Order: sequence, then C-alpha cells, then structure tokens
Amino acid sequence: MIDLNRQTELRESIELFFFAYRAFTAPPDRILADRGLGRVHHRILYFVGRQPGTTVTELLGTLGVTKQALNAPLRQLVEVGLIGTTADPDDKRVKRLALTADGAALEAELTGTQLAMLEKLFDKEGRDAELAWKRLMDGLRQA
Repeated sequence: MIDLNRQTELRESIELFFFAYRAFTAPPDRILADRGLGRVHHRILYFVGRQPGTTVTELLGTLGVTKQALNAPLRQLVEVGLIGTTADPDDKRVKRLALTADGAALEAELTGTQLAMLEKLFDKEGRDAELAWKRLMDGLRQA
C-alpha cells in the first residue's frame, strides 16, 4: 500500500525520472531520426555491440521483447548494413549477430552522447552519488 503522505514526493520522482529519460534519449533520437531509425534500433545496436556474436534468441531475452517486436527493426539494421549475421559454426540454423564497421561507428556516436552526459554528471556529483544512482537503477530493474 502506498503511503498517502508520500504521494507528492513519489509523483515528483516519477516526473524527474520521465524528464531525465527524455533528456537522456533526446540526442541519440535526433541522430537516429536523420537515418529514419528509432530508439528500438539504438537498443539493438547497443546490445549487439556489447555482446558480439549474440544470437537472436539471446537478444530477445536481453531486450525483453517478443520475436515479432524484434523482427522488423533487426531486419532493417541488417538491410542497411549496420548489423551482420553469420551462421553459428555448430548449428547453421542459429544466426550470430555483430555490428559492422558502420554499425559500430553509429553505435559509438549514439551511445557517446549518453556516456558524455553521465560522465559530466557523475564527475560533478561524485562517486557516492554515482554508486547510489546505480543502486537505484538496479533496484528499479529488479522491481
């Protein structure tokens, strides 16, 4: 049960989270829009870049989406040459995904805007604030 005396504070936290997320995603969104891509494409590029050789099934689990939701944007990234696929050496039915050179460059540009934002904020607020933020984000992830 939500403490009715804290609703104003909790709603303020919701608003801060919403506006922070909007600010965090705005620079990559602008870059993506110029290419006819969207936020889902950034998520795919980011996690394929972080996990080269990942399979479609593994990517589905990481992103927490359905195969249907992933199919069109992933196919688009492959078609425009940002992600490459290779058959798994042990099971030719399994596709392994990796960023192409162009995909790696785009992912670095997109995520670079966010890395710079976090670095500036963490440098300003200090290591304790950074660790507290990570604990809060991990807590939300697990909620």
